[in-house]
Amino acid sequence: MKKKVKIIFSYDGSKFFGSQIQKGSGKPTIMGAFQKALNILGIDKTAIASGRTDKGVHALNQVCHLLIPHYFFNLDKLKKSLNNILMPYIHIKSIYFVNLDFHARFSAKKRLYRYIVSHSTYNPIFADYCSFMAPLDIKILNNSLKEYEGMHNFKYFKKRGSDTVSNMRIIYKAFAYRHKNYTVINFLGNSFLRSQIRLMCDFVFKIEKNVLSKNDLIKQLNTLDKISNSPAPARGLYLSKIFY
Repeated sequence: MKKKVKIIFSYDGSKFFGSQIQKGSGKPTIMGAFQKALNILGIDKTAIASGRTDKGVHALNQVCHLLIPHYFFNLDKLKKSLNNILMPYIHIKSIYFVNLDFHARFSAKKRLYRYIVSHSTYNPIFADYCSFMAPLDIKILNNSLKEYEGMHNFKYFKKRGSDTVSNMRIIYKAFAYRHKNYTVINFLGNSFLRSQIRLMCDFVFKIEKNVLSKNDLIKQLNTLDKISNSPAPARGLYLSKIFY
């Protein structure tokens, strides 16, 4: 008899070509490495993640579900075995038994992402983990970010290849704050289109630099005009938490 588990894990996205398995490409991916580790332990079922992340995007608390054989009753041992294989760039934080109707993607209610900008002097050691910019005006950022809140058609805020039926998404909260020499932008939403957050971030960065205006954002958000379609660098983006 199979049992279902919920797995919470983190990863360094800079070492992979995104999270989704790319069959036949030979490129390392998060879920590809995850699946190989499971196969080594004799688990042949596919792990289903809460969603995919782009190349270079990190995760602090990604979630997946998985059916495991009945003899894997010691989840601490399973976690340790997986971590021994997956280290150093993927780390299992916890594994729980869940009901069979739990689904990592479709049971999720909200998703929290964070985009991190450093205002320090450029340092190549941290180049894969944040974007480097001159200090940003938090007031201008928050005034623009507020426009994203609510339900909108984000068809002009997605990258080609988004496998979705609808472009309607709900943003519950979008705000920025300063922490030491960093600016952190939070997006809490029901779900997100491919590269949506990076496109939203880039737009407000351009507003803060006076390259674009808040009215430009409103036009694009209301699908009246596609004014900007360049994403902010992936390295600053983190999947922070999935809410169920």
